[in-house]
Amino acid sequence: MLNSYSSADKVLLAVDCIIFGFDHEGLKILLIQRDFEPEKGKWSLIGGFLKRDEVLDAAATRILNTYTGLNDIYMEQLYAYSEIDRDPVERTISVSYFALINIENHNEELIQNYHAEWFPINDAPNLIFDHNEMVQNAIKRLRYKTSIKPIGFELLPEKFTMRQLLELYEAILSKELDKRNFISKINSLEILNKLDEKDMQSSRKGSYLYTFNKEKYEEKLLNNFVLNL
Repeated sequence: MLNSYSSADKVLLAVDCIIFGFDHEGLKILLIQRDFEPEKGKWSLIGGFLKRDEVLDAAATRILNTYTGLNDIYMEQLYAYSEIDRDPVERTISVSYFALINIENHNEELIQNYHAEWFPINDAPNLIFDHNEMVQNAIKRLRYKTSIKPIGFELLPEKFTMRQLLELYEAILSKELDKRNFISKINSLEILNKLDEKDMQSSRKGSYLYTFNKEKYEEKLLNNFVLNL
């Protein structure tokens, strides 16, 4: 019977978060060292199980806040993973999310309490279960979206230089970009506010600081513009 809920198999639903951050060393990922079996002592993505009274986005938001102390995080749902033996303990389906946060803004004490650590994206340890596959899929999605849309500002401080923005895009796309062409394309979008302030640490003359204009960015999204980096 199609409506026979009692005889249906019961499975667990997990949410795993690929948390990207950025600093002067490049693009990074936040991982946690498990303190329970299975795979105790090994590294994994940060995740948890869906509760009966929440939707997937709410579960991802709860998990991200628990481990970073941050709210209003940019996140995006990616894929579902349902291999029968992906978790050796229970039949578990996992839905992955990727999130972008500014490393400077997270709660460092919370991260330490949960045995979490930031790793350079190209130097991260091997992960449990199918988490390596989740990370690779998240990187592909992030690179694709970054190449056509100006996302990633959540990874930068509130005020940033054009050089910092260029370095962020190069780190995400894993390639060198033509500086003049990049600046021209970004300026043409009119989504940055140029400030009268300068970052005097970058050079003697200093570099102008910018802020992200979220309202103009959302207007551009409605018009389906393409960045084409």
